[in-house]
Amino acid sequence: MSTLERMETANSMPAAIESPEVELLPPMLAALPDPQGVSVCPRRARWQLDLLLLALECVDLNASELMLQVLRDLQLQVMIPNRVIFWQIRCTNPFRQVTQRTPLPLAETKALTAVVVQVARRQTAILRHLLLVLDQLQAQNLPPETYAPLAEYLDRFRRHFRKRMNLQRSGLFLYKNNQALNELALKLLAQLLLCAGTKGMERLWFSLFDGEVS
Repeated sequence: MSTLERMETANSMPAAIESPEVELLPPMLAALPDPQGVSVCPRRARWQLDLLLLALECVDLNASELMLQVLRDLQLQVMIPNRVIFWQIRCTNPFRQVTQRTPLPLAETKALTAVVVQVARRQTAILRHLLLVLDQLQAQNLPPETYAPLAEYLDRFRRHFRKRMNLQRSGLFLYKNNQALNELALKLLAQLLLCAGTKGMERLWFSLFDGEVS
């Protein structure tokens, strides 16, 4: 069991995310505009970011450590200094088994956006390959599980999703079904490839407030 998973089984959590105040954002994040009339990250955006991070973890077993490395590489540790704070921020996703009932500031939301994009870019080759094979299988009316790496990704995604998310929430009832979870996992692969592309960070940022990544 990973450190992150052991944390998620804990019975208690800190009352708030105690990340340092940030007076000046790094240029990469400062370029992302604050949505008009929005002061904290909306519920749907927290859900979407956590899902994308979860999908990245299922594509690459080393993704959790890579996320922390990206935080260091981008010098974002002033906002997310360690894995505990990173975990707490991810737990602001309201659909998790263990959830933080505290607002997520836009600065930390931008940092998570940068992590998703940078890790996705480092996984571009495998994302593109999996989606290419998926297209070929669909053209032949074959299930994704026909290809072993896709089958492994889907299996990991289903297991991690069901372990971390609260399936008793009405909005998640449909994900008790394997097919629904598979469709979500494959949709996230396509979104991650878009995030890895040109203007990927801007695409993802605006999608968090306007709709789907496109």
